[in-house]
Amino acid sequence: MLFALALTAAAFSQQASAHAHLKSQYPAANAHAEASPQALTLTFSEDIEPAFSGVEVTDGNQKAVPLAKAERAPAQHNQLIAPLQQPLTSGQYLVNWHVLSVDGHKTKGNYTFSVK
Repeated sequence: MLFALALTAAAFSQQASAHAHLKSQYPAANAHAEASPQALTLTFSEDIEPAFSGVEVTDGNQKAVPLAKAERAPAQHNQLIAPLQQPLTSGQYLVNWHVLSVDGHKTKGNYTFSVK
């Protein structure tokens, strides 16, 4: 009985760790950037599928910020880069992201940052 419980716990912990969780981002969450970044860079705990992953940014008025298509970094398959089509003005921004890890698990989340 104890062996079965340990085996079940191990199986679930492997599944939980297989999801692509956001490890870091640029600009950082809650950062107060001095100037507009040229792109948003999100780094995940697992490799991601770029065709099923994306980023959306809205300003303080909930207006969508124009972004170029988000792409996976060529040498770092756990990183998603979303170039901005124009510099951000001063204000608060909300980043919504969603990714599909290479093993098929979907994750999503959001964070904020501001530009001075």
